[in-house]
Amino acid sequence: MQREKSKWRPHEDESTDMEHRGGVIRSSEEGAVMALERRDGIVQSGRMGQPSVGMSSCCETKSFSITKRQVFDAYKKVKANRGSAGIDRQSLEDFNADLSRNLYKLWNRMASGSYFPPPVLRVEIPKSGGGTRALGIPTVADRIAQMVVKDAIEPELEKCFHPDSYGYRPGRSAHQAVATTRNRCWKRPWVLDMDIKSFFDTIDHELLMRAVRKHVREKWQCLYIERWLKASVMHSDGRLEVRSVGTPQGGVISPLLANLFLHYAFDIWVERNWPGIQFERYADDIICHCASEKEAEALKEVLTERFQSCGLTLHPEKTKIVYCKSSYHTGEYSEVSFDFLGYTFRPRLARSRAGNMMVSFTPAISSKSAKRIRTSMRNWHLPCWQSLDISEVAKNIWLRVQGWINYYGLFGISELRRVLYHLDEHIVRWIQRKYKKLRRRSKAFRWLRRVRKDNPCLFAHWRFRIEGGWTIGAV
Repeated sequence: MQREKSKWRPHEDESTDMEHRGGVIRSSEEGAVMALERRDGIVQSGRMGQPSVGMSSCCETKSFSITKRQVFDAYKKVKANRGSAGIDRQSLEDFNADLSRNLYKLWNRMASGSYFPPPVLRVEIPKSGGGTRALGIPTVADRIAQMVVKDAIEPELEKCFHPDSYGYRPGRSAHQAVATTRNRCWKRPWVLDMDIKSFFDTIDHELLMRAVRKHVREKWQCLYIERWLKASVMHSDGRLEVRSVGTPQGGVISPLLANLFLHYAFDIWVERNWPGIQFERYADDIICHCASEKEAEALKEVLTERFQSCGLTLHPEKTKIVYCKSSYHTGEYSEVSFDFLGYTFRPRLARSRAGNMMVSFTPAISSKSAKRIRTSMRNWHLPCWQSLDISEVAKNIWLRVQGWINYYGLFGISELRRVLYHLDEHIVRWIQRKYKKLRRRSKAFRWLRRVRKDNPCLFAHWRFRIEGGWTIGAV
């Protein structure tokens, strides 16, 4: 006999009835999605999960032990990362329109082993140095499925990763990699700056799956990873391409798989064969520190062969040997600078702790990053924002400017100040067009100087003013 339905139904903004039974309080959204979850992993076919017509009331055991909690947690992470993951807003809204049904369908297919990833949309985006970079854009459901597997295998893989690997790892950042690189450049005068050509598009599937099977024990995790690697690529013209190598750059699980591949292709190999070499690796950007030029040249030669044996190729133009020239390393060499994670490392004048001027090999915002920031400022077209007052202008650009300061302001802040000076120039042009009495540039600057004096924190970059001024004071 079927159990009588409860007459009480939670409203949209109320919790589920677990609150009234002394259980865990959940949101209405979570309650709808998690309704079919059982502790023992068995799903009861019935009216709550799917239409009852033609369905048996007996228990049905799934092939794989994937819980609905895992799928729902993965959905929340994908939704929270929408801005940084490049998810189309309309695609996410369409998925959310019938959230319970879509998540249930995804969980049901993954738990039964019948989930096959759809083709990945290939998008070409321009590089700052010319050319294009191919990104693979999965669907929203496929992102959630990848997040389920990523959450399951990442804790185990983190135990084996090298401490000098910083890219796309929890608790590690690009700033840590830059700081370590700076400290080691002071100690060792030679650097081998390496970049792997089209790394994500040339990863060998067979070698990667060997590494995956060594650490991933669950059958369903290996199964879906292999399916994602073999998923076809859809070009903008609708053409489908079968992929035999590479993992799409833009997928949720791709950075984790890329780290695992280079862990064996580079990290462990260098540690075993060149124990005296220190390095920092952020995805496929690698910096190796050497004691002499001879050692750097020998390392470059053997690493070229090592990467070729793994199906990878070092970029011929971006891979170079650099001399870390400073007051302590006064030799002469043609290459004395390199770029790493948006920073340029090169000799710069600095003041020592004793107050003396010296040459230090330090990082600061790179010229490519500075050019990209100035281009973004021009694309705002601030002079056209005539309907806004100055506080609204500051509010609209605050997060973007603060993001630049947070990332590029940790090292070589004086170089960042020179870049952000251009923002005041754009604000002055906005003032000239908005106020007829301030059409002259000198009057507009004086007016802005008074605004800054009364409200020095109005714009994000004003808070980093040094004594004497570095923006408005330059008039």
